[in-house]
Amino acid sequence: MTQPVVEVHLTDADLTAALRADARRGLTDSPKWLPPKWFYDARGSELFEQITALPEYYPTRTERALLDSVAGAIARTAQAEVLVELGSGSAAKTRILLNALTTEGPLKTYVPQDVSSSALRASAAEVAAEFPGLAVHGVVSDFTDTLATLPRGGRRMIAFLGGTLGNMVPAERAEFLGGIHDVLEPGEQLLLGVGLVVDPAIVVPAYDDAAGVTAEFNRNVLRVLNSRLRADFEPEAFRHIAHWDPDNEWIEMRLESTVDTTVTVADLGLTVRFARGEQMRTEISAKFRLEGLGEELRGAGFVLEHAWTDPDDRFALVLAARV
Repeated sequence: MTQPVVEVHLTDADLTAALRADARRGLTDSPKWLPPKWFYDARGSELFEQITALPEYYPTRTERALLDSVAGAIARTAQAEVLVELGSGSAAKTRILLNALTTEGPLKTYVPQDVSSSALRASAAEVAAEFPGLAVHGVVSDFTDTLATLPRGGRRMIAFLGGTLGNMVPAERAEFLGGIHDVLEPGEQLLLGVGLVVDPAIVVPAYDDAAGVTAEFNRNVLRVLNSRLRADFEPEAFRHIAHWDPDNEWIEMRLESTVDTTVTVADLGLTVRFARGEQMRTEISAKFRLEGLGEELRGAGFVLEHAWTDPDDRFALVLAARV
């Protein structure tokens, strides 16, 4: 077995600086907001794993079942020599792709990227042990601004799964897809996993489960600010809201203050007032129509080669090539 290589382009100090900047911008804006990436400390990651097993939360199991059924077709179409995975996490679903790409394609190298050095090192070691003929080259970075750090060489396919593209507003998606275009060579590919527009009666409960796990996950961003920036939020004073925006076709997760309160963020020297009933956006999760996604990809310099959907048309895997 070849030992995995891990490059570090993002330190704890970098993450703290980014959190400070995001918190200052979001908490002083009107309306207030916070980026969803700050849900994920150890507790947040544990809560999200619980969410993926909930009966209401269909995206994860739907994407996994779809990958199971079409990974061979993806491998035969892509013929990738290098698989780059953005936001790889535990790389659980990725193993389906790796099996197909090594069995039905010329895959030689797997490049997982994640912000968490510990999570990436653990998953890289597991993948290297499971696929002893595969070179594993991990990159610790933030995919939103360090795409240029991804290794070059070989015919690459970048995978961005889990519906994470939907956490970006359209302008952010355009910038992100443009950045992917700039690091790929003509003919190299992008594999996207995206949620599709479905009946709000299905999508809203996925983000507002009966057991309240998503509510705890949402409030966890306040606990992150408390622990990382010495804030004094009282998380239980904020109510979880999942709102379907029919115009933008996305879910908004919000936290609503149930009282008039003043919060101090000591590390920022910041005092923030919340009125009772005031809402703060913590995440969007956009759902897509394939025609619209195709237009976004074309605008970023890609051509949509193939799209696979599950039998209920709730999720899609989209393969696009860089022009």
